[in-house]
Amino acid sequence: MFVGDEVRLDVSFAVARERLARLSESGALFGPSEDAYRGLVRVGVPGVSKLVRVQFRELTWTDGSAGLAMRWEATGAGNGLFPVLDADLRLAPAGDHCAVLTMAGSYRPPLGSLGAALDRAILHRVADATIRRFVARLAAQISDLRLPDGAGFPLSPPEINA
Repeated sequence: MFVGDEVRLDVSFAVARERLARLSESGALFGPSEDAYRGLVRVGVPGVSKLVRVQFRELTWTDGSAGLAMRWEATGAGNGLFPVLDADLRLAPAGDHCAVLTMAGSYRPPLGSLGAALDRAILHRVADATIRRFVARLAAQISDLRLPDGAGFPLSPPEINA
C-alpha cells in the first residue's frame, strides 16, 4: 500500500536542506531520546503502537532536491504482525523562500488476504495518521530550528508517537 504526505516549509530550500542534514547527522530523526533504545521509536496511534527500528540512509542532494531513504520495521515479539515501511523523504524548492517536504513510501500488510482486508478497513488510516504526524513534526523542526552562533546542535529528537 502507498502512503505519503507533503508539507510546505516557510524556509528556503538551502536552509531546509542544511537543517535536514543536521537532523540526520545528529540522530534526531531516530526518536525522542538518546537512551539505550537509540534508533528505536514508537509509531502508530494511541493504543495501537509498536516499537520499530528506524533506519536512514545518508542524505543526498543536488541543487534542485535533497532526500534520504528510510525504513521502519517492527521489533520484538509479534514483529511479523506489522508491516515494514520503506519510504523516501524529499525536499524540493517551492519558490525563493519556501521548500516542500515530502514523504512517500509503501508497505505490504502482513497476514496475506486477512491483513489486506484489515488494511482496507482501518489499518491504512493508522498508517496515514502516523506518516502525517511524523512529517508534520519533522517539518516543524526544520522550520523552527535556530542555531546560535558557535552553538552545538540544540534540537532534541522528535517525538514520533502518532
